[in-house]
Amino acid sequence: MASLKIRIFTVEKEKPKTTISVPLGILKIASKMIPKKLVSMLSDKGLDVNEILKAVMEEDIRGVLAEIEEHQKNETIIVSIE
Repeated sequence: MASLKIRIFTVEKEKPKTTISVPLGILKIASKMIPKKLVSMLSDKGLDVNEILKAVMEEDIRGVLAEIEEHQKNETIIVSIE
């Protein structure tokens, strides 16, 4: 089953420092469990989590949805459906 994945990488490391995986089958329920700090951070970058969830539930979308580079924090955030 496919999952919504949100990964946060630091520049120096290949493995993410944080990974959130939500199976698409329970996405509506689980979306309420996404940390508010993460939702706020994505919103600050112009990504509406509710719109992403809506699009994923309505269409057969796969792959990277967004990649955000936080240069001052040396972080990369990747939102994908896998």
